[in-house]
Amino acid sequence: MSFLKSERHGHVLVLTMSSPETRNALTGDDQFDDFEQTCQAINDDMSVRAVVLTGEGSAFCAGGNVKDMRDRTGLFSGDPFDQADAYRRGIQRIPRAIYALNVPTIAAVNGPAVGAGCDLATMCDIRIGSTKAMFAESFVKLGIIPGDGGAWFLPRAVGYSNACKMAFSGEPVRAEEALQMGLMSEMVEPETLLERAVELAQSIAANPPHAVRLTKQLMRASEKSSLDELLDKSAAFQAVCHAEPDHAEAVAAFFEKRSGNYRES
Repeated sequence: MSFLKSERHGHVLVLTMSSPETRNALTGDDQFDDFEQTCQAINDDMSVRAVVLTGEGSAFCAGGNVKDMRDRTGLFSGDPFDQADAYRRGIQRIPRAIYALNVPTIAAVNGPAVGAGCDLATMCDIRIGSTKAMFAESFVKLGIIPGDGGAWFLPRAVGYSNACKMAFSGEPVRAEEALQMGLMSEMVEPETLLERAVELAQSIAANPPHAVRLTKQLMRASEKSSLDELLDKSAAFQAVCHAEPDHAEAVAAFFEKRSGNYRES
């Protein structure tokens, strides 16, 4: 059975982590394969324009399985060289796959997002949480570090100082505080979380898809480019956009006060 359940809402794909008995813990190759293959399939499907990621049950994602850590099994077995290789070949495939997605991603955080689950939420472009959401960069509580890329994603989500506070203390951040520090963009009641996330995704998907994809590329590039480099890339991307039929359709729709009808490839 697939760990990620998928459901289409027009041009929006909702992915639900579906292991509520483990609080959607990330522990095995089947799950890592699922993320990698699903992300590749999304990039190959031009009809998908936005993605929502959420968790089934009371938790968003509990991160790694602490019992496996205790028993030194699975990802945590072998000597240090084995374990380093297991991280590279295992859970680190998730951040690479999600980061490579060419469409916007929204994490609908329905409950606790702990350890690797917290990092998983920050891998998404946008986070919306319910009032029951909680985030904990809790690795130090177990005497380990964020081995899945959290030290790269978290500062970009909340700033260096807030990221250090979370990572050094390991203490949980509740929904209201997460909203205040920018870890969440919106906070809603649990019963409306998925509806609101899909609504936002659909508002993104209603825009010309090539422009959205190129905008995401620019946002990603801004994290490691100089201003001159980004301006040069922006000029090149803008020229491409002006040549796209979707640009002409968007301008026509603007003047005719209607929704645009954009192509999928």
